Amino acid sequence: MNDATSPDHYKIGGIECIDYLRAKLTPEEFAGFLRGNALKYLSRAGHKGDATEDYRKALWYVRYLANLSGVEGQVRPIPRCLYTFQRTDQDKSTH
Repeated sequence: MNDATSPDHYKIGGIECIDYLRAKLTPEEFAGFLRGNALKYLSRAGHKGDATEDYRKALWYVRYLANLSGVEGQVRPIPRCLYTFQRTDQDKSTH
């Protein structure tokens, strides 16, 4: 699959970057990574390319962060639906 959230170059080495980070970081560090990326996309929205795309990317990280269970450091699996951005027909017509 080659899309905005899971391009082929993210999977070099047989594992997607975010899955590798999730495996290597503590739950607290991983939550900080997710929060930091959400803040990055919100902060740059409208200053680098399409603001709507930055808002979608921020939302992806916020949804991922919201899905963390926080129970004894366990992280629930992320539904695959969160791995893709879904553009509406209205979004497509404005680009």
